[in-house]
Amino acid sequence: MNHPKKTEIQPKHSTLILAQTLDFPEPDTIRHRPRAALIISQGRIVWHGDRSDLAWSKDAFAECHDYGDAWLLPGFIDCHVHAAQLPVMASWGTQLLDWLNQYTFPAERRFEQESMADQENARFLDQLLAHGTTTAMVFSTVHEQATHSLFAAAEQRNMAVVAGKVLMDRHCPEYLQDTAQSGYDASARLIDQWHGRSRLQYAVTPRFAPTSSEAQLEQASALMSRAKGLYVQTHIAENPDEIAWVKALFPWAKDYADVYHRYGLLHERSILAHGIHLQPAEWQRLASQQARLAVCPTSNTFLGSGLFDFQTAATTGVSLAYASDVGGGTSLSMLVTAAEAYKVAQLGGHRLTANQLAYGITQGNARALSLEAEIGTLEVGKMADLVIYSPAAKPLLLHRFDCAETIEEQLFAMLILGDERCIEATWVAGDRRFAVNGGSQKAAGSHY
Repeated sequence: MNHPKKTEIQPKHSTLILAQTLDFPEPDTIRHRPRAALIISQGRIVWHGDRSDLAWSKDAFAECHDYGDAWLLPGFIDCHVHAAQLPVMASWGTQLLDWLNQYTFPAERRFEQESMADQENARFLDQLLAHGTTTAMVFSTVHEQATHSLFAAAEQRNMAVVAGKVLMDRHCPEYLQDTAQSGYDASARLIDQWHGRSRLQYAVTPRFAPTSSEAQLEQASALMSRAKGLYVQTHIAENPDEIAWVKALFPWAKDYADVYHRYGLLHERSILAHGIHLQPAEWQRLASQQARLAVCPTSNTFLGSGLFDFQTAATTGVSLAYASDVGGGTSLSMLVTAAEAYKVAQLGGHRLTANQLAYGITQGNARALSLEAEIGTLEVGKMADLVIYSPAAKPLLLHRFDCAETIEEQLFAMLILGDERCIEATWVAGDRRFAVNGGSQKAAGSHY
């Protein structure tokens, strides 16, 4: 790894972190330094190497955080999550369409109150950080002001967030409806104010095909020319009843994916959640358009939607992202998401390696969001979005680590047995935004 010259680094204006470092530049590659040093300056990684090669004493730095043998990883990335749905996590007994009416829509109505939106958006982002997630692709609600609030809260924390106002002009409660024109106008204002500002990006966000008229989908397509680099986020083929509904609402369409394709909403910056019940032609269409599927395993099992087909994704070449899908999902932890993805793949006869899973929730998701030049690994020059992971938080996991013979075996145990309780600290752009006990106890020495 190429490092800046010593003269280019000013320790008195920099932060030093000591830990084991791991990152995953490719699905089959792990980079591990058991005694590493990482230097941060102006929000970016400016040096990463072995402690023995460090040219300065710890006392030379403005700050030094010694995490001992704990693991320093790239910050986790969540490619599909709903900011308004924390209050309805773990709600009993329904599948997708009833879930929306019984739980989701009432929860999102609360965001029409500006103070409530501010409070809940702050709580949502702080919970992401507490779970080790530093970047997310986020559904806001239909409310323009609530979406402003989400972007403002993300900017305050200097997080890399892709988000958008939900477009929804039919088949939902009147209190959540916009119109094709009002949805376009509000989205355009949000794009003009937030897209490309700080570390923020905008995603055109039709909830899913049934809640947008053809006129609204046309306007969503028109929004894509508003600025360069816009994203699309939506849902597809999550539930059999949903698919039948789409067929009835769009009788001209060849299939569900064809609806989005007709309106120019499938491309390399499109991330569609779920894709549980896709037909062969839909897999091919997604692959040809370079659209990505966000795999949401805890949501798919909790809502009884089905099991994602990892084998078909591999054979068709459809690129995947990983996502919590809270509130249908049952955890904001991308570690839990990875563990559940492994189990779902196993049920389908497809084995995911520890390296593939760890890559998926870091560099893989960065690539899914076209952000791999900025985040996803611990390379010099990238933003210092970091998570400190300590197995000592769970004695059983610590024992499993002690019995493991290789770093790959430890990594797999980390993914399967770990969760947010193992997150000791989370850093965003070089600032520590979460720490156990509020950061009152700085890490020092060996953790295990």
